Amino acid sequence: MNAVTRRAVIATAAVSMALSLAACGQAGGDKEDKGSSTKIGLLLPENKTSRYEALDKPQFEKAVKAACGDCEVVYNNAVSDVVKQKQQFDQLIADGIKVIALDPVDATKAEGWVAEAKAKGVKVVAYDRAVKGADAYVSHDNNKVGELQGQALLAALGTKAAAAQVVMINGDEKDPNAALFKKGAHAALDGKVGKIAYEASGEWDPKVAGEKMSAAISSVGKDKIGAVYSANDGMAGGIITSLENAGIKSIPVGGQDAEVAGIQRIIAGSQTFTIYKSPLQLAPEAAKFAVNLLQGKELGAQGATDGVPSTLFPPVVVDKTNIQTTVIKDGIYKAADLCTSDLAAKCTALGVK
Repeated sequence: MNAVTRRAVIATAAVSMALSLAACGQAGGDKEDKGSSTKIGLLLPENKTSRYEALDKPQFEKAVKAACGDCEVVYNNAVSDVVKQKQQFDQLIADGIKVIALDPVDATKAEGWVAEAKAKGVKVVAYDRAVKGADAYVSHDNNKVGELQGQALLAALGTKAAAAQVVMINGDEKDPNAALFKKGAHAALDGKVGKIAYEASGEWDPKVAGEKMSAAISSVGKDKIGAVYSANDGMAGGIITSLENAGIKSIPVGGQDAEVAGIQRIIAGSQTFTIYKSPLQLAPEAAKFAVNLLQGKELGAQGATDGVPSTLFPPVVVDKTNIQTTVIKDGIYKAADLCTSDLAAKCTALGVK
């Protein structure tokens, strides 16, 4: 082989190798693009409130699969730890996931996360709690939730409302929804009850809420409390335990989230009402937004909240009169989920079947 021939062979081999490497790189790129175009992150904030694991997660996963058969949901729960949730958020981005549905532990801190994500081409659906700068937002009308809670408490008090001393145990102050619930409840209660005699944050923790209720009993007096506003059902459980331990019975206590335990207390008579925010609305809408963002489609939002395309659903009060026509009719629960043997007679009396 002469020098000219050797040079030609070497050049041909070099071109062939370059083309092979390019093809390998392209195949790897296709694989990475496929991964980022079929995976959606879902980050939920805590597991003290049973709805997240029992309702929101499975409904979101079901709706994503229905809208995108090839899509996969990568799920994590922060168990109330904002540092853990940031690590989960960063890991999703590092793994090439391009759309994240985020229900933040701390919405204020999450604003920075969203900005970081946008700089990397990652889109964020704010799930249940608003985050400034998000690409979309899905929730219920949270100010209306508070209003309905306050109105239901007034209805339960009836003619006693004007003189009643009310205890308010609000949600976690880091949660923007808690502020909206509180605002709405005050709008309904202020000027229509005797006074708000004690108010504190229960931090979405039944144990903390129970402790705050005990402090309220000491502060106000066990015979002077007319009703208790609890921002959610989990805290209502701790509150009712404290009331019962103090020998206080038959005063209105309201909650939110339509948890199994909350509805069972309504059936039993220790809790007066809850607020139903259907995951059959919330999770599928968030899933729709996430899939549409992933596929570059129009969101289909109903409006905007602080400039973020959004859909806000109306909440519903659930009390002993409409359990059958709300959570059971919608298929969220079956009567067997609610009507344990000790509640069977009361379920029958309320038409829960």
